[in-house]
Amino acid sequence: MSSSQIEWDCSRCGSTPTDRRKYCTNCHSMLTWTCTGSEKSGLYANYCRHRDSYAYCTPELEEEKQQKMKEKQQQFQALDDTIVDILHSYVYQELISLPVDPASRRTPHEPERQHKLIVDLTFIAIPEPYDSEERKAYYHAKSPTNYTLKIQIACDFRHQIVHISECYHGSVHDLTVLRESGLLEYAKKKLHGRELTDEDKDFNFDINSARTAIENIIQRLKTYAIVGGVYRGAIGDFHKATKIVQVISALCNLNLNKHPIRK
Repeated sequence: MSSSQIEWDCSRCGSTPTDRRKYCTNCHSMLTWTCTGSEKSGLYANYCRHRDSYAYCTPELEEEKQQKMKEKQQQFQALDDTIVDILHSYVYQELISLPVDPASRRTPHEPERQHKLIVDLTFIAIPEPYDSEERKAYYHAKSPTNYTLKIQIACDFRHQIVHISECYHGSVHDLTVLRESGLLEYAKKKLHGRELTDEDKDFNFDINSARTAIENIIQRLKTYAIVGGVYRGAIGDFHKATKIVQVISALCNLNLNKHPIRK
């Protein structure tokens, strides 16, 4: 950068030195520089930073820089989408699967009690949306940011994740998610005028134990920053967000195989 492209002046006394120096010779205050190419200015302390990036100093080159950055972001986005698709195609399909006809009332409790499912919902915190309508749609009081993506998780009695629902807006009711998922929990309740059998009591005991297990499984999921932290992806792309959670759930199943909830 040539000295003719930088003008120096003192904001306190108004002097305009022609040479580069840090402090004004009259009032000893720090000088201010102004770049004639980009019309940017600042104190002497910031001059070296501007000098190092002078290749993009003019408005035309600055626009070119922004365009290159945008192209790189698009390339990274495409690469990210490809990686998620590959992982989802192989990892999720291999490690997450529903048992046959899990909602059937005729599914016996013994010896195939693992065919019964325990369902719970969790959320992924997202940044506050700019649009007021979106803020209403994503609002969830329990989120640290007050806005979330909601997702339903189902596990079996072996403490393995067997189903991940699509992502929903945070304001959607839990029962709506459950109904649309097609999964229902069938616990045997005491009928009027009849006592529960020992088998019924054992089944309900197993359900209560499994509830604790799925809460622990959700905590395992939250150890992954992309799920436990604030989601930084496009909040409107539910399809991609769902794929990401499903891949994380598959990896969580691997962890559960190695470090089970209970022996």
